[in-house]
Amino acid sequence: MTSPEIAPAEPVMDAEIETSADPRPLVPLLEALLLASEQPLTVDQLQRLLADPEPPERRRLRAALTLLGEDLSTRAVELVEVASGWRMQIRPLHAQTVARLWHEKPPRLTRALLETLAIICYQQPVTRGEVEEIRGVALSPNIIRTLLERGWIREVGVKEVPGRPTLFGTTLQLLDDLGLRSLDQLPELPAIKDPAQLEAALAGLGAGTPLALSAGREAEVSAATEATATVEAAVDAEPETVGDADAEPQPDPDPDPDPDSSSSDPSPP
Repeated sequence: MTSPEIAPAEPVMDAEIETSADPRPLVPLLEALLLASEQPLTVDQLQRLLADPEPPERRRLRAALTLLGEDLSTRAVELVEVASGWRMQIRPLHAQTVARLWHEKPPRLTRALLETLAIICYQQPVTRGEVEEIRGVALSPNIIRTLLERGWIREVGVKEVPGRPTLFGTTLQLLDDLGLRSLDQLPELPAIKDPAQLEAALAGLGAGTPLALSAGREAEVSAATEATATVEAAVDAEPETVGDADAEPQPDPDPDPDPDSSSSDPSPP
C-alpha cells in the first residue's frame, strides 16, 4: 500500500519579499504625514504612524526618507532633519516670496537680543551676569523674558556660587527654528588673538567703546561677535516661522534707561 503523497509547501514568492522590503511604497505616505504635521516627526513617531499592523523597519523607513528628499530636489519644498525630527519646509530661496502672504512684517530682533542669544549658544550653561560680563553692558530683563517666551532658551539649573544665579541654555525649539540638528552644526569660531582685531570686531557690532578684557575673555567675545551674525542670518532666513503672536513684548516702565532698547549699545561718557 502506497502512502499518499504530501504536496510540498509553496515557496514564498521573491516578489513578495522584494515588495515588503521596497521603501518606495512608503514615500507618498511619509510625504502626506509630514505635510499634515505641524511639528517635526521623529523616526519612532513615523514608525508608529505607519504601523499596518507592524511598523516598517528603521532601515527601510530611512531609505524612504532619502527617496522622498530626492523626489523633492526640484520642488519648492525640501525635506530636512532638525533637532526634533523630520519636516518639510519652504526652501530659503522662496522665503521672500512666501513672506508676502503676511501683510505685516515680522518684528526684527534687536542686536542686543541676538548678541545675548549667541553668547548663550556658545557658552551655555551661562548666567545672566556672565552674559553681561562678556557684552560689557547691563542686560535688560526684557531680553531674557523674550528669549524664554519664544522658547529659544530655558533654565537648566543654578550655579553653585553665592546667590545661586540661574543658568540658561538653548532648546530644541531654537535648533528647529534655525534648521539645525544639533549645536555641533554651528560654525567653529576662531579665537581672536590680536587685540586690534578684537576692537575692530566689537566696533562692527556697534559697541563703539574699548573694553578691558582678560586673555580668557577675548575668545568669548569673539564667539559672541561671530555667532551674532550666524544667528541673525538663520533667523532672517525663515520669516514665515515668526508670526504676529511672536512680537517682542514692550519693556515695562523702568526709571532706569534700558541699555538694550536700541540696536547698538550706547558709549559711556
